[in-house]
Amino acid sequence: MESAETLKRNYVAAAADTVALVLADDSPLPDTAADIDDLALRLRGHISQLGAGLLSDEPALARARALSSTPVPDGYMPSRVHLVRMAEATQELADAVARHAAAGPSGMRPETRPLRLPSRDTARVLVFTVAMIVLILAASLPRT
Repeated sequence: MESAETLKRNYVAAAADTVALVLADDSPLPDTAADIDDLALRLRGHISQLGAGLLSDEPALARARALSSTPVPDGYMPSRVHLVRMAEATQELADAVARHAAAGPSGMRPETRPLRLPSRDTARVLVFTVAMIVLILAASLPRT
């Protein structure tokens, strides 16, 4: 099972790959509307994944969600400009996730903080307690 930090790094790396398809100097502009829609869908998915672990008051998250909720405009240049803005917002969001991951769990949502597993002795005490409760209940029932 992968740790939360490994998953975050994977999400950031996947987002960086998609952002590079749009923003890299050597990457061509998408040719068809289907290419634009595919890249926009991928960027929306990255925004969703990366935003899940951040607090909702993060400015990069608000900007990225605002851009991802608007549809891709019609027309050659407006659609490409929107795609570039979405890619920039995704890059900002990935940077924010990396920054919060480096700062530790305090910058993450409380429900996404890694849980500490109980020790082996704690598990043994729990099993013993449950067994004793079952034994006491079984002994207190009337015999038929």
